[in-house]
Formats: sequence, C-alpha cells, structure tokens
Amino acid sequence: MHQPAPGNHEPDPQNRDQDTLDRELDELSSELRMVIPGVTVLLAFLLGLPFTSVFSKLTTLQSDVYFAAFLSTALAVVFLMGEGAYHQIRGKPYSKGRLLKTAIRQMVTALILLGISLSSVVFLVTDLLFGTLTAALLAAAIALLIVAMWFGLPLLRRLRDDH
Repeated sequence: MHQPAPGNHEPDPQNRDQDTLDRELDELSSELRMVIPGVTVLLAFLLGLPFTSVFSKLTTLQSDVYFAAFLSTALAVVFLMGEGAYHQIRGKPYSKGRLLKTAIRQMVTALILLGISLSSVVFLVTDLLFGTLTAALLAAAIALLIVAMWFGLPLLRRLRDDH
C-alpha cells in the first residue's frame, strides 16, 4: 500500500489500492446519503419562506441573511450532488482515485456552505423571535460549533494521528 509522503498524513487518493478506494468511496457515498436529505429539506423550507406572510415583514438585514442562507444551501446541494453527477456522466472507465479526490473536495465545500446556511437560518429565526443581538450571538455560537465539530476536531485528530 502507498505510504503517505513526509508531513502528509493521508496518501493521495489516486495512489491507493483498489480495495481501499472501493471502501473509501462506499464510506463517502454513505455519508452523502445521510447529509443530502437534510440539506434538501432545508432548501425546501427556504424555498417556501418567500411565500409566507412573515416574509413581507422582514427587515433589509433579515432579507439579506435569508438570501445568504438560501444561496448557500442551494450551492451546497449542487456540490453534494457532484459525485453522483460526475460518476453518471463520466461513465466508465474512470479513475476511482480521481473521483474520490474530487468528491471529497466537493463535500468539504458543501459543508462550508452548509455551515453558512445553518448559521444564517439560526440568525434569521432568532432575530424574528428575540432581536438582533441575541441572533448575532447565537449565530456566532453555532458557527463556532460547526467549525469546531466539522473541521477543528477532525483536523486536530489528523495532526495528532489519532485513529
């Protein structure tokens, strides 16, 4: 099996053996199957919001935050669907290593966009209920938690080489 380069904790997906690539691609596909329905429901909620009576009462700030949530969620869906589209349109033969590398990048991009979306939705709902200061504090707390749980912890464990 290919060994990681010095200072690089993970080998390049394009250089892994076929069994490892198959397993990692299956794991990524399973993770995507868990995430996509939730993001799709969030997008559906955001798509319906402009057609409610509350939407016409939003302040400029709330409308801007809504649009940031809506756009980042839509973009997250695009990136999350990327692996499936790539696989189906590219056809065979294809490089599983290249597909995996591309899909991982797309998923990380989607997670960043989803973090923006979730923070924005928390801000919007909290602002409507409790005011802008509380909304800003809670949205910032959610954003920090997302960064810590989705990126900080995995990267810390990767640096420590925890298994």
